[in-house]
Amino acid sequence: MNASPSDKLVQFLQEELLVPADAIALGIRQQQHLSGSLPIALWSYGFITLNQLNRLFDWLEMA
Repeated sequence: MNASPSDKLVQFLQEELLVPADAIALGIRQQQHLSGSLPIALWSYGFITLNQLNRLFDWLEMA
């Protein structure tokens, strides 16, 4: 099972990408259920765009 996302990741999603808290919660549940990554779960459900996904991956590399 994957670890839950860090507070900094959730903060980035909410403040920089403007992802609603309920979308993040759904993404976390799907990530854990499918043993995938949160960014991919959010993108696959349409909660973030491909551009936002790339920004998120860039942010994760820097974190």
